Amino acid sequence: MTFPTIEDYVGHTPLVRLQRLPGNTSNVILAKLEGNNPAGSVKDRPAVSMIQEAERRGEIKPGDTLVEATSGNTGIALAMAAAIKGYRMKLIMPAHMSEERRASMRAYGAEIITVSKEEGMEGARDLALK
Repeated sequence: MTFPTIEDYVGHTPLVRLQRLPGNTSNVILAKLEGNNPAGSVKDRPAVSMIQEAERRGEIKPGDTLVEATSGNTGIALAMAAAIKGYRMKLIMPAHMSEERRASMRAYGAEIITVSKEEGMEGARDLALK
């Protein structure tokens, strides 16, 4: 018996018709519920895709450490994707980013490294490149 993995659910989010919208009702308006991705964001797709593509090119293998500068949802998605694929994840972010974001990243096992508010994302990117 086989069971789906979390990775199998990334991107397979519902498409729903929006009803009761004011204005012209002759158009069909659809919404993709990306919040239903495993890490709760549209960023789940590119995070899993980046890791899969780097694996395909032979640039990374499970057990490696991935490093990325982030300020939010991409980091959460990368932490989730790294965890399910067997990678260690170091995320570098400005210190003023919310504790909730950091807690979500840590919940997936990511190590959080902060740079000062003044250094901001530019400082986080510079550190990630070292």
